[in-house]
Amino acid sequence: MFEKIKHAGAVLRGYAHRTPIMTSRTLDEMVGARVFLKCESFQRVGAFKFRGAFNAISNLPEKEKRQGVLTYSSGNHAQAIALASKLLGVAATIVMPNNAPAIKRAATEGYGARVIEYDPDKSVREEVAESLLKKHNFTLIPPYDHADVIAGQGTAAFELFEDEKTLDLLLTPCGGGGLLSGSAVAAKNLDSNCRVIGIEPELADDATKSFHTKVLHTVKNPPTIADGTRTPSLGKLTFPLVLEYVDDMKTVSEEAIKEAVRFLFYRMKLVVEPSGALGVAALLSGAVPSHGRIGVIISGGNIDGETLTSILTRE
Repeated sequence: MFEKIKHAGAVLRGYAHRTPIMTSRTLDEMVGARVFLKCESFQRVGAFKFRGAFNAISNLPEKEKRQGVLTYSSGNHAQAIALASKLLGVAATIVMPNNAPAIKRAATEGYGARVIEYDPDKSVREEVAESLLKKHNFTLIPPYDHADVIAGQGTAAFELFEDEKTLDLLLTPCGGGGLLSGSAVAAKNLDSNCRVIGIEPELADDATKSFHTKVLHTVKNPPTIADGTRTPSLGKLTFPLVLEYVDDMKTVSEEAIKEAVRFLFYRMKLVVEPSGALGVAALLSGAVPSHGRIGVIISGGNIDGETLTSILTRE
């Protein structure tokens, strides 16, 4: 997988942004460590997902590109597939829940993708996608359980280590595990002494339970504000990678997530969606003991105005 990550870096060069690493003296003093935030909120489509989507579609055979691609996503992966497809001249169809953030759906359609809506209380997105695959010759590019997607996501951590050289700890949000597993593979190959910890909301702790029990757990539509982590479980590819390369999994409360969004907005002038703030939430809440040099993947910044306003005004 590490070789795939290095190859993905070459594929993405000139297409993906090399996102900035931000620091804050205030944050360092609050947690007692040097913290380096890899801000994928400044990535194309506003999230790390562009990396995996572009890498996966780029690697498809020409015949499959001509037939078009299909995915299912609550937002960031949808936008990523839509933009990557537009750049590569590929038709994209997206299965999206009817409660997806309005800003993410609008962006997905704005990039030219066709959106198929479903009710998550009545249908399972994988089943909706399967029915479409039977009718058409689309190629499925799932949000996380795909080798080229995982490799693409791992390039964010790869860049972080290229710039900072060594880290004592790397904190990464975890939904389906694509970003976490890719980041962990990159980290362990570039700095074997770096501990990698995945962070989940307490209300969507399926990966944490899976990690600690070594048995795959699932959760259905967890009511967390961190919508990017509402995946039902780790995948067939990501689960083994997480078990092999990740050192620990921790969870944070909904209030800790909101507090992290507020801190990043007011103190660092960064707009970060709740899923993207999980690592900072873990540090500020003490869920993860902090020391030395800590890297944090800020996974995305796609938050709608209503949600951000409610968090900032503590409604």
